[in-house]
Amino acid sequence: MQKILIIEDEIHNMKLATDILSLQGYNILQATNAEEGIVLAQNEQPHLILMDVELGGMDGVTATSLLKSDKKTGHIKIIVLTARAMVGDREIILSVGADDYLAKPYKYQELLSIVGKYCS
Repeated sequence: MQKILIIEDEIHNMKLATDILSLQGYNILQATNAEEGIVLAQNEQPHLILMDVELGGMDGVTATSLLKSDKKTGHIKIIVLTARAMVGDREIILSVGADDYLAKPYKYQELLSIVGKYCS
């Protein structure tokens, strides 16, 4: 099954996404900050990244931009998960190269649906 890298600094959100996706057979990689996530993405070449926006240190928007501009990781699909749901946030997130966006809190069916869209 495909590898999914989850970059999330909130332990409960990480556990929830990991549990949901592991039960579906996905191989889950975890990073709790953007810097660690970038290194894992470069080394492990996951099929998909679930990227939180509000991370300690480098934020997820900056990390997404860096990953998408790197020829080694630019092909990896990135879904940004965020509690930011203000007007214009989706456009900003997509403008840096994110492939999709899912607002928190999300239902597990929404997560499975969006992941399935990119891991089919």
